[in-house]
Amino acid sequence: MNKLNPKKLLNSKWTAVAAINKEKHFIIVAVEFDEDGDVIECMTEAVISHNQYAIDWRELKDTEKWRQGWQ
Repeated sequence: MNKLNPKKLLNSKWTAVAAINKEKHFIIVAVEFDEDGDVIECMTEAVISHNQYAIDWRELKDTEKWRQGWQ
């Protein structure tokens, strides 16, 4: 289980355990919060292709899907 602080998600680096569209390395480029400070939207960007994908930020906690940092 990856430990996450939603306020520190922006610009964090992640490695997908299983490649997503032949891409493994991602950066969080946008995090949107509601009035209560809860994350309502999180966008990842592939490092090489610059494709952007919306993601449920809670998925990043799952070590079977994501690793923190670039590995």
